[in-house]
Amino acid sequence: MKYARLTKEQFEELHQEFINFLATQSITKEEWTHLKQNKPELAETELDVFSDLIWEGVLNQAEYLEHISPQHMYLFYLGADKMQAIVLNLKNDMDITTPEGYQWLRENLMDDDVEFFQADKDYGNDRNLDKFNMIQQGAVITKGELYRYFDKLIN
Repeated sequence: MKYARLTKEQFEELHQEFINFLATQSITKEEWTHLKQNKPELAETELDVFSDLIWEGVLNQAEYLEHISPQHMYLFYLGADKMQAIVLNLKNDMDITTPEGYQWLRENLMDDDVEFFQADKDYGNDRNLDKFNMIQQGAVITKGELYRYFDKLIN
């Protein structure tokens, strides 16, 4: 398995897609029930293959990631050839994961306690695996509003 198996909740959300996936494998509902009962290792393999297909599609479409912690905000644009990052560091005790801390940041972007950095990073051998690893470390896929806002602000 290249990525991670989808959660039970994710499989429930993608129920129809999974049925379609099984149909492309010529597996009927009865055959799926039989596989789960009599060949669980083969059923597990089908779940893994489906999970990887879903992840691959999601990662192919992901253009922006964000990872926000109490003192740092990491914003990434996932370009075709490299990632571009905007990083905000707080040099005070504010926690930007709270409503109060985020409001403070909005009102004090040009304060000396707020540092901005930019960097580019090349992908490794597998662009989507790089994205997936960042998600596993806490980043979330976004539409990029924060990235574009700060990109305009500092460039």
